Amino acid sequence: MPLPEKKQWYVLYTKPQKEEFAQFHLKLKNLEPFFPRLLLPVFSRRQKRVVPLFPNYLFVRIDFEKEYDYVRWSPGVKCFVSFNDTPIPLEEGVAEYLIRRANADGIICARSDLIVGQEVRICGGAFDGVLGMIERTPDAKGRVKILMTLLSRQVRVEVPLDFVGSGWVASDQSPLPVSDLKREATIPTVR
Repeated sequence: MPLPEKKQWYVLYTKPQKEEFAQFHLKLKNLEPFFPRLLLPVFSRRQKRVVPLFPNYLFVRIDFEKEYDYVRWSPGVKCFVSFNDTPIPLEEGVAEYLIRRANADGIICARSDLIVGQEVRICGGAFDGVLGMIERTPDAKGRVKILMTLLSRQVRVEVPLDFVGSGWVASDQSPLPVSDLKREATIPTVR
């Protein structure tokens, strides 16, 4: 009779900007790391299109009793996320949910979190400081249609997404393979 699976997901805190480096070394040790990242739309403010979902954190699925030291002493890893100095496994289903949303490289497509009818304040350009209501979410060019009241009249304007404070949420579309993203490097380097 086979023994039940003892592997569970844990959260690791990595050295600053060493998530990919740590993931690379964990894979070399035949462990199962997962580093979730967001693929931002072309029109985002960020220069990098692929950014960590949780900067300085990654997940690893291990048999804690057997593989703790392999993980703890891996290059790029600072420590396990712990409570009272005890690493606690992630709740069941959390990592699996993120893995289902991501492609094979751990990349999840992102979209703006703006919704139709949401009130926003414009922060830049000729309408800086004016309140308006989202009439259409960002299009492919990154422009948002906003309905605002100016001089007692309702006016529709299109402004760049950069002028509207918004965040990013996971999109339902599947992300491109990493080879299509023109990433800087595939293997992290030691500095």
